Amino acid sequence: MKKHISTVVALFLLAGGAMAQTIDDGLKNLYYGKYATAKSDFEKVVAAKPTDDRAYYYLGIAELGTENKDGAAAAFQKGLQAVPNSPLLTAGLGRIDLLNGNAAAARQKFDAALAATAKNKNGDVSRAIADANTEVKGGDKAFALTVMETLLAGNDGRKGYKPVAADYIELGDVYRYLGGENGGKAIEAYEKALELEDKNAEAILKRGQVNYNAKLLEQAVADWAQATTLDPNYAPAFYELYQFYYTPKPRQFSLPKAKENLQKYLALSDQADKTRNEYYLASIMFLDRDYAGAISKAQAIIPQANDAYKIKLERLIADAYLQKGDSLGARKQFDEYSARLGESKLEPIDYKLGSEIYSRIKLGDSTQQAAIDQQSLNFLEKYATSDTAKDLDRYESVAKAFQQARVFDKAGEWYQKFADLKVEKGEKPSALDLFNIGQQYYYASNGGTDTVMLGKSSAAFGQLTAAYPDLTTGHFWQGMAAAARDVEAKTGVAQPFFDKYLALAETDPAKNKAGLIKAYTYLMVYYYNKDDKANMQKFMDKLTPLDPESEPVKQIKDIMSKPQQRGGGR
Repeated sequence: MKKHISTVVALFLLAGGAMAQTIDDGLKNLYYGKYATAKSDFEKVVAAKPTDDRAYYYLGIAELGTENKDGAAAAFQKGLQAVPNSPLLTAGLGRIDLLNGNAAAARQKFDAALAATAKNKNGDVSRAIADANTEVKGGDKAFALTVMETLLAGNDGRKGYKPVAADYIELGDVYRYLGGENGGKAIEAYEKALELEDKNAEAILKRGQVNYNAKLLEQAVADWAQATTLDPNYAPAFYELYQFYYTPKPRQFSLPKAKENLQKYLALSDQADKTRNEYYLASIMFLDRDYAGAISKAQAIIPQANDAYKIKLERLIADAYLQKGDSLGARKQFDEYSARLGESKLEPIDYKLGSEIYSRIKLGDSTQQAAIDQQSLNFLEKYATSDTAKDLDRYESVAKAFQQARVFDKAGEWYQKFADLKVEKGEKPSALDLFNIGQQYYYASNGGTDTVMLGKSSAAFGQLTAAYPDLTTGHFWQGMAAAARDVEAKTGVAQPFFDKYLALAETDPAKNKAGLIKAYTYLMVYYYNKDDKANMQKFMDKLTPLDPESEPVKQIKDIMSKPQQRGGGR
């Protein structure tokens, strides 16, 4: 659910008179995230002037802010009965279609809304369409960009449509959701909004979101802090800081800071939205590690909560059971609410929680434990893939989990996905990224018996040597993967790789001792099998000082000391 309604800002400039003051109140409350109060404001507008389509539209947006999708749909539909063919309300119903997973029906409504305003550009309609397509899962972000670019094309503020700050904020949002190299364009758009409204805290907050996505964490926090300084009443910035410090990642997680910012947010939040406030009071108990208190308060709120908040509260209860060490109680709560919701309504955060809960369960029966462990991994995979916004941290966490569970083929698969996503995001996979792929597939090959896994391992190590030719690691493991196909060292398929490895590794024998022993051993046996005594002796002489008790050296010496048996032995 979107926390910041950028489309409202432009309307401050359009309102006038006593009637418009009520509209202003609603728009201002939307801006500050006070959705329940804004809903009341717009209901008054509708009652006083039932043909104002903007009032119906923003009433619907306020309903969405209180997690009431059905209420939003009803507002848009009632508005269309009062103002037939309203492009803005048609766009609103398109947003509902997207929320219901019907992208085709949504696009038809968006196209109809745009066609109705083609001759006279309408910022409200364009922003409504772009906002829906960026914020709602299944939206068409490229289409959103086209809509905003068309709105702003050829406008210089002197003729035709005059852009406002909200337009550039929405444009920035589109670029931010497109991600990748569009981050700079997003910041440019937010800066343009600030040129038009230098006190716009939303633009600064969203600039911080771009910096966060770029992993510029200190700058992101500085932006959000600046937003709170610029406007101390801007609650969404405190909420952003709370979310930042509550996220369990390095350089972020801090329960004290999370609690501090949540308390500041709650002090500024909508006092008319009692369920939301009670939910966050339960969250503060959770942050204070008063898990029993959090469970009790959440259970007390559930009877009067709507479906959306019931999910949040039930999720909090399951997590509280988990954090207080009752993994079976957490599982019971989680299984009950996930079964009630159904697979289609579970969110990424649910899969993450489910994975954590099942990973903590320890049973005496090995068969049941294996099933529990597998379910934990299944939830973790769903967590990584259930969100269209692909996340590197999620992909890496799944890979590590499979690695720790010794499910090496899946670990290799997810390390490969992690590296591929880096490329997709314009980053070069590190040597460790490529090594992880190759090593997990190598382990999955079960000593070379699974040739498919071994082939994937060889390919990954080949990519490593190509990308980082001066590192010993890739050459050595290419040799090891090849040697797994030639365990008796008869074909010499590993020789070229080990030769390249030795050229780099022999400069530091102490550091590379373990690898040198393996390479020398393979090459010694290979040249023994070729009956190349000179090269065999060369590698035997190199191997012996590093591994005086080498069993292959002993065996070869023993065979060589008995010439009459050597021919039969080969």
